[in-house]
Amino acid sequence: MNFKYFVYAALSLIFFSCATPKQEINYMKNIESIALENSAKNSRNTLQPGDQLIITVSAKDMDVVAPFNQNYSSATTITQYTLPSSNNQPQAIPVTGPTYTIDSNGNISFPVLGNISTTDLNSEDLREKLTGLLTTYIKNPVVSVKLINFKVTVLGEVNKPGTYLVPDGGNATIMTALGFAGDATIYGHKDKVIVVRNTDGKIEHQTLDLTSADFINSPYYYLKQNDQIIVPSNKTRERASRLNPNAGIYISVASVAIALITLIFRNN
Repeated sequence: MNFKYFVYAALSLIFFSCATPKQEINYMKNIESIALENSAKNSRNTLQPGDQLIITVSAKDMDVVAPFNQNYSSATTITQYTLPSSNNQPQAIPVTGPTYTIDSNGNISFPVLGNISTTDLNSEDLREKLTGLLTTYIKNPVVSVKLINFKVTVLGEVNKPGTYLVPDGGNATIMTALGFAGDATIYGHKDKVIVVRNTDGKIEHQTLDLTSADFINSPYYYLKQNDQIIVPSNKTRERASRLNPNAGIYISVASVAIALITLIFRNN
């Protein structure tokens, strides 16, 4: 009979050892407290210092536009990526052309025209500005402006977290970024997706509910350079992450103990 009590005590110890320890696993839990107050939202995706632009000028007479494409080198190739194809792999596409980097004052140095300010302009505004300036030298100029180093980072419960270089980033949306990251996993909180943005050194953030169409009206729907998208874990993932990693072993031992108890009772 004493052996039975010993088995009961051992079994109790095993079950208590399997108890799930309480721990906080959501590394984004302090995002609300550490983010600064949002300033006025600006949904217009303006060009920023450090942005790299490919600007090409063309016209009916290509000899006339040659001086405006002076820094073009066919050997210079920048690789961008399209959205994943059916095999879930990003498709690389080469991007070539005259490349300009916006300096710390918001200017680009353009052939013949000199310094051109990009402050408060987006890619389309700059294209129109250059077209207007070039009409002095070229009849019916055609200008193309493409932002080529637009990057966003996607973290949390997505299939492929990482930093992505987005083609034609001036039109990138939060759905574009999630598409690159393979969408949220089944453990992602799609109604609590966080976008973190640095605007002139000030950190802003907003939580978006992607299960409602209203998020399209948010100024965070269109992404800006270096935005971070964070998909938090839902409760299913949190519960799974709190499980003791040795739970499988404990359950196996408990099963043996229960079988032993059953055997004892049968023999008495």
